[in-house]
Amino acid sequence: MFDEKVHVMDHPLVAHKLTIMRDKNTSVKDFRELVSEIGMLITYEATRDLPLTTKPIETPICPMEAPTLAGKKVAVVPILRAGLGLVDGVLRMVPSARVGHIGMYRDEKTLEPHVYFCKLPKDIASRDVMIVDPMLATGGSAAAAIDEMKRRGCKNIKLVVLVAAPEGIRCIRTQHPDVDIYCGAVDERLNDNGYIVPGLGDAGDRIFGTK
Repeated sequence: MFDEKVHVMDHPLVAHKLTIMRDKNTSVKDFRELVSEIGMLITYEATRDLPLTTKPIETPICPMEAPTLAGKKVAVVPILRAGLGLVDGVLRMVPSARVGHIGMYRDEKTLEPHVYFCKLPKDIASRDVMIVDPMLATGGSAAAAIDEMKRRGCKNIKLVVLVAAPEGIRCIRTQHPDVDIYCGAVDERLNDNGYIVPGLGDAGDRIFGTK
């Protein structure tokens, strides 16, 4: 359906946890915890290409040259506000990652996203960047966030989402063909209001209990 830049998690734990999240009766507490857990599982896959080196250690049995991360610097950048729910899961897998934040609002007339807040590590251009947001719907906000990272010199950018619509994936693949997309599931479509179907509702409201 999509090319090799789109990575859909084919894992029973992810499918099971997403089912619980989709249920409208799932509590805010459980929903929030599941966002973090799935974020951790997707990060596991998204970091598969991190480079390794070796270092000498001694096991209880003998000395050895053991694999260790080669010091590649990572930054996680949540799209406010719903993206905040994924940060903890990413950091549990990559504790040394720096955290930036990007906030956007949508123009009511043009529907175009505009950046209103962007605070990033000073060395962001030298880091592998993971932009995180629970939902990839139209793709407008994610594309704008990627634009902002590229304007700041970022070269290696990945987009990590829980649920994606085909429309959003096509948007990112068209506007940013160099960016890999990692998602827990690809749903059917967007409805007339721009919500993913079947989706899981407004992720921000369900994470923070503001619905």
